[in-house]
Amino acid sequence: MALSDHLRELRARILKAALVLLVGFIVALFFFDPIFAVINEPYQRARESLGAERTMATTSGVAGGFMLYLKLCGLAAIIGTSPIWLYQIWAFILPGLHSTEKRWTALFAVIAGPLFIGGIVLGYVTLPKGLEILIGFTQADLTNLVEFNDYLSFFTRTMLVFGIAFEIPVFVVLLNMAGILRGKALGAVRPWIVIGCFVFAAAATPSTDPFTMTFMAVPMVVLFFVSEVIARLNDRRRDKNKINAGLSPDEASPLDL
Repeated sequence: MALSDHLRELRARILKAALVLLVGFIVALFFFDPIFAVINEPYQRARESLGAERTMATTSGVAGGFMLYLKLCGLAAIIGTSPIWLYQIWAFILPGLHSTEKRWTALFAVIAGPLFIGGIVLGYVTLPKGLEILIGFTQADLTNLVEFNDYLSFFTRTMLVFGIAFEIPVFVVLLNMAGILRGKALGAVRPWIVIGCFVFAAAATPSTDPFTMTFMAVPMVVLFFVSEVIARLNDRRRDKNKINAGLSPDEASPLDL
């Protein structure tokens, strides 16, 4: 294709993605109350466990309620329509890939999507406990008046951290498939990777409690073990397909007579 054709194709994909996002935003406006309830539920559960008042405040001024509508509906539109606008990006890149690259990227998309959603679900389940611990540090003589916009940023950041953390093993497998990282090398540094998972979880989780950190680190370690097993099996398969597999540079290969 000529450059002008590529630009027209890119414009068409962007317009389709923007139209889908607009439709998703309009639909989300009619479901604002359920969306707000889902986001607000972890905070309410944490406050209920502490026996404290469960109200939040917004300090955005007169237009605070309207801006809250826009933020929540925009976030819901981005998440809800993500399969469609991600497909538009994928469809634009796809013609430039080789058949092998298409197969591996398709496999990556099939695996990465459920893992990302699984990380978000785990983050949502553990968030009330993390909030309970954080709010519990408030002194008895003080009232912890949480601003909803701050809570929304905290909520979004926590969900993204959990989702991205679950994608790390997928990238490890992709590096192995590309021949950059072997399973044997992963086994050699396994103890350090386990420690690194806990350090990453401690630094990445917005809450500072060990409960949330452990709930992120343990699945990461399990997924790393799974990725190591997959990498070793792939290395074994790859080595069997090579005539000179396992030979040093100074060792003669057997002759196939």
